[in-house]
Amino acid sequence: MLHRLPSVDALARQLPESLPHLIRVEIAREAIDQARRDGSDPVVLAEHQSKDWQRRRPMRVINATGVLLHTNLGRAPLHESAIRAVEQVGGGYSNAELKLGDGTRGDRAGYVHDLLVKLTGAEAALVVNNNAAGLYLSLAALCQGREVPVSRGELIEIGGSYRLPELMAATGTLLVEVGTTNKTHLEDYDRVIDADTAAVLKVHPSNYRMSGFVVEASYEEIARLSRKRGVHFFADVGSGLLDQAAPWMPGGAPDWLKDEPGVRQVVEAGADLVMFSGDKLLGGPQAGIVVGRSTLIDRLRAHPAARAVRCSSGILAGLAATLDLYADGNGGDVPLWSMAGATEEVLRARANRIAANFGEVISASSVAGGGTLPGLEIIGPVVRIPGPGTDKRWRSLLDHDPPIVTRRSKGDLFLDVRTVAETDDGMLAAAVATVCG
Repeated sequence: MLHRLPSVDALARQLPESLPHLIRVEIAREAIDQARRDGSDPVVLAEHQSKDWQRRRPMRVINATGVLLHTNLGRAPLHESAIRAVEQVGGGYSNAELKLGDGTRGDRAGYVHDLLVKLTGAEAALVVNNNAAGLYLSLAALCQGREVPVSRGELIEIGGSYRLPELMAATGTLLVEVGTTNKTHLEDYDRVIDADTAAVLKVHPSNYRMSGFVVEASYEEIARLSRKRGVHFFADVGSGLLDQAAPWMPGGAPDWLKDEPGVRQVVEAGADLVMFSGDKLLGGPQAGIVVGRSTLIDRLRAHPAARAVRCSSGILAGLAATLDLYADGNGGDVPLWSMAGATEEVLRARANRIAANFGEVISASSVAGGGTLPGLEIIGPVVRIPGPGTDKRWRSLLDHDPPIVTRRSKGDLFLDVRTVAETDDGMLAAAVATVCG
């Protein structure tokens, strides 16, 4: 057996050229070494490892799960104008920190900051690489070594084991828990504010909801109290809904947005700083955005950590293009809002074409995902392909090029066209026919 083993070079040449030469050689060497140890087939081993490497590299996938902001699938898909902007800036040099008017050094995010000011009504804005970084920077720059009261009902944990108390501790901020899990009154904050208090922090629980015997102080109430007691008021609204009225949606804001705070409204309520994400309900690339009082934003910019959490020029270009849509009154064209607002008639026609002779179209729910709008269910047409063979079909669709991510439930396979680009319908229908035929 050993004398029939291929050379490393020969085996590496058999592997997909889409993988770098360095990786192909490493796969081949490891496969041959294992074959020497246990007599297994090095070609089979190498093919398996090469597929594993290919699956791990970043790639486009088709999201047929119905989860609009699927964290595992990159959250919000970008509008084509944002994609073009990223490509143009990333494909060459850009005016990242250059004032084209006089050739001097400029603010790398000046255009984006100015747009955010106009869209939110805040005095100033700062963009960092994610929302957690925005909160971290705000606390580190303005509250280090001092106390920050937070409601016990808002001590959140989100994906990746991110816990608010641990982030606050990392900034040197002293957390003061107030109220109870289900009830926090304004006087609970008032009772703990003293000379050691730097700011009051209110965190929107964007990935869970409490109902029943529940009380919380409003943004307006906390803002008034903070001004009266001479401390800052920070509001982490998380999901990044620019305006609670959602003027970009036909007919205005749908009912499922009624409990989601709008950035503009929280600024108007009197928050000194408001933090939110760029890749959730805003529908842009991953970023953290802080808007608020200019004197405080200036202190954030001057903090040493600001450079550590800044965005690349490509991200800023994509964010600028996304904000342009809102500024033009075309926020409804952002893919997230297009998907959320798709009509029953259009979705059913698309689902029927994909189901063809292999499944049926039923009514089921799409969800927001991405740690936003917990409990949201948007009912619409979904393709149901009954078992048996569901697991095999699910795996085959996942092995498709590009991979097609679906969902399984109670032995059946489900494909939700709401989260599929209409331009991908033909490919999806062909893939379904192949795995079901």
